[in-house]
Amino acid sequence: MKLQFGNFHVKEIQFGTETKYENGVLTINKEEALAVVREDEHITEAELVIARPGDKTRIVPVKEAIEPRHRIGGGTIFPGVTDELMQAGNGTTHCLKGCSVLVVGKHWGGFQDGLIDMSGEGAKYTYFSQLQNICLVADTDEEFEKREQQKKNRALRWAGMRLAEYLGKVVAELQPEEVETFELEPVTKRTAEVQALPSVVYVMQLQSQMEESGYNDLVYGWDTNHMVPTFMHPNELMDGAIISGSFMPCSSKWSTYDMQNNPTMKRLYQEHGKTINFLGVILSNLNVALEQKQRSALFVAQIAKSLGADGAIVAEEGYGNPDADFIACVVELEKAGVKTVGITNECTGRDGGSQPLVALDELANAIVSCGNVSELIELPPMETVIGELQALARDGLSGGWDNDPILGPSVREDGSIIMENNAMFCGDRVLGWSTKTMVEY
Repeated sequence: MKLQFGNFHVKEIQFGTETKYENGVLTINKEEALAVVREDEHITEAELVIARPGDKTRIVPVKEAIEPRHRIGGGTIFPGVTDELMQAGNGTTHCLKGCSVLVVGKHWGGFQDGLIDMSGEGAKYTYFSQLQNICLVADTDEEFEKREQQKKNRALRWAGMRLAEYLGKVVAELQPEEVETFELEPVTKRTAEVQALPSVVYVMQLQSQMEESGYNDLVYGWDTNHMVPTFMHPNELMDGAIISGSFMPCSSKWSTYDMQNNPTMKRLYQEHGKTINFLGVILSNLNVALEQKQRSALFVAQIAKSLGADGAIVAEEGYGNPDADFIACVVELEKAGVKTVGITNECTGRDGGSQPLVALDELANAIVSCGNVSELIELPPMETVIGELQALARDGLSGGWDNDPILGPSVREDGSIIMENNAMFCGDRVLGWSTKTMVEY
């Protein structure tokens, strides 16, 4: 497979009479864009707001992030999800870099939603504070889940994808400012020089814990709860084959933007043919029952060994129950003779004193930590709130609370907040963005 990303670097976003891209400036006709959002009759209210790096702005509850793109030659940027199923990972896709579509609840949040600060102390906890963000602030008539802690957020998430496709079309006919090329030969057709290098496979453990459809990550539109570990080409995964689900404490979640721009995958590509032979990606799952966990670990190890992998990187979307899947996968790979490095966050409690992962094993002796989900964070008030600040406390966001007997309310009267890292939108960045780690005393 050969994939080319034609990149356009967005330096500024503004509203205007025409949706266009010119000299680093993305101009959006707001009414046209909102008409795309409102194609779903379940959208009852919608607005677009721009959030820029350095703004004294807080955004909550954030549900999803998507990079605007356009597939040259036709076809959706999310095959099997927003349109007909087709192969991703071949051809050319144009990308608006340096910006994202953020899907934000106008009122209602939930366990899986998070917070972004565009400046100040909070900005360092999330990658999205560095981007020019088009915030789709919307509400729906999905009354059945408004006050549910777990929300599918379907209408809002799909609206975000449609908006990203609408914006991506502005560069359909333009010449890219930069072209990135990603190409891997079939595993058995590589040169002797490449074959002689250490062979490495990348294992992505996607969130799939919910047995009811509508919550989990999707692969070509397929609910990951129903999949078994599968070998895939990395190009597919960077080119829209995966979309984020609506489950998992938010700092641990992988947004669709993260899937589209997976830094670990890109670094493996950079090293391919130089220091390693990058075999590809094994997509695995994170289910609930112990037998399911063990079965998936055995599948992963068998695929890696059959491919001839010398080493593996395992990345886990989540923590808690999924830690058992994560450790089981690392252990089975090691038992199969595949040297393995794991990447995950930890849940060591607010005092940092608890066991970091639910499951541990002596064979899991090389783990990269992306920080403690329970770390307490205090943030000052912001001049502007996009969405609804009270959602952090009222709606069961994983890092906020209505009232704590010792700490008081998560949202204070002056607009300052105290919360756990849990509520930072995709803050732990296990796919490779993370700037955090644990400190060993």
